[in-house]
Amino acid sequence: MGLIRAALGAVGGTLGDQWKDLISCEDMGNDTLMVKKTTKSGQITKDSRIIVAPGQVAVIYDSGTILDATAEEGSYNFDQSTSPSFFAGQFGDVFKEMWTRFTYGGKPNKEQAVFFFNIKEIKDNKFGTGTPIPFQDWSHPIPNQMTGTMTPLRVQVRCYGKYTFKISDPAIFMRNHAGTADVVTKDDLVEQMRTEVVASFQNVLNELGTSAHKVPVLELPSNTDEIKKTMDQKVFDAPIRERGIQLVGFAVESVTIDDESKKKIDNYELSSNSFMQQGTMVGAYANAVQDAANNANGAANGFYGVGMMNMASGGMMGGTAQGVFNQQGTTAPNAVDPFANNNNVQVAAVAAQAPVKDGVPCHKCGTMITGKFCPECGEPKPVATEEVKEETKKCPECGAEVKGKFCTECGTKVE
Repeated sequence: MGLIRAALGAVGGTLGDQWKDLISCEDMGNDTLMVKKTTKSGQITKDSRIIVAPGQVAVIYDSGTILDATAEEGSYNFDQSTSPSFFAGQFGDVFKEMWTRFTYGGKPNKEQAVFFFNIKEIKDNKFGTGTPIPFQDWSHPIPNQMTGTMTPLRVQVRCYGKYTFKISDPAIFMRNHAGTADVVTKDDLVEQMRTEVVASFQNVLNELGTSAHKVPVLELPSNTDEIKKTMDQKVFDAPIRERGIQLVGFAVESVTIDDESKKKIDNYELSSNSFMQQGTMVGAYANAVQDAANNANGAANGFYGVGMMNMASGGMMGGTAQGVFNQQGTTAPNAVDPFANNNNVQVAAVAAQAPVKDGVPCHKCGTMITGKFCPECGEPKPVATEEVKEETKKCPECGAEVKGKFCTECGTKVE
C-alpha cells in the first residue's frame, strides 16, 4: 500500500512520466449522481491513469461520442489507439450500445472527459400525498341487494413514506437528463420524481383496491412488498425509468383517513353492530308475518303485532315483511300496502277483508260458522265484509231503544 501511495504522490515529480494525467472522482455520497472530470487542456492523453472507486461507473467521452466505459472498480490506463475494452461489469451491453450510438447532435467541440456515475442506492427520499386520494376499502364491504354482490367502501386516504432509487442505465440517464453537465445532484430531479412517485403509487392503490387483491386500507404499510411488486409488474414507474433510473425500495410509513371517510367507517360499524343485534328480531319478524298470512283467524291481531315490531325496528323490517306477505299471494291488486308508513289501521283493514278459509265468526256468540248457520245459536252466517247490525226494540215501560233482553234505563224485560 505504501508503494502505491508513493507512486500516486509522485505524479508531479520524477515518476510523473509514468502517466500523463491522473483522473479520479471522490466518493459521491448519497446526493451526487454524476460528476464530469477532465484535464486542464480538455484532452486525455495516452497513458493517462483513470481510477474508478467502488459504486462508480466511468464513461470516457470524446467530442460527442463514447470511447469506453467501465463499471468495475480499479485503476486503468488510457490508450485511445486501442479498441474499446468494455470491461466486465453489470453494464456491459449498455456500454457497447453507448459506444456505437451515443452522440450529442453530431457537432460538438473537441473535448475529452470522464463522466463518473454514482450507481449506489440513493436513500432517504420522502414522498407524501398532498391531497387525499381515493381507495376502495375491502375491509368494509357493502352488500348490493340488486346483484347479490359485495362492493368496497370508498374512502379518501393520505399516505406518507420513503423510497430509494439508483441509476440503472447511465446512457439513458446521460442522454435524457444529465447531458454533459459538470455535476448532477439528486436535488436537480427529486421534486419531479416525487410527483411521479406519488402518481405511480396512486396507480398501485387503484390496483390493490380491486377484487383481485382486496388489501384493507389500514394494512397498506404492511404490504410494502406487494406495492413494489405491483409497481414493477404494471410498470407504473415508467416516467422514472425513462430517465435511466430504477426505484429500488418503497415503504409506506403512515396512512391517514380524511374526516368524511372516518364518518363512513363509523357509520358502517354502527350499522354492522345494529344488524347483528337485530338478527334475531328479523327472524322472529319474518315468522310472525308468515303466521299471520297463513292464519285467517288471527290475521288482524297478527298484523297489529307485525306493525309494532316494524315500529320498534325503525322500519328496517318492512322489506322482510313485504317479501313474505307477497309470497303468500294474499294482497289484492288494489289493496293498500300493509307495511307502508307503519300504518297499523291499514293493516287491520286488510286483515279484516282477507278471505276466511275455515269459516267466519258468528256475530252473536263468536262460534266459527262453516255452513250457512251457526251450530251453537242458529244465527245465519254473516258476510265477512259487511257489518251485521242487531235489531233494536222499544221498552214498553219507558220507551227507550233496547238491543238486549232488558232495558238499560229501567230494567224492564223486553220480549
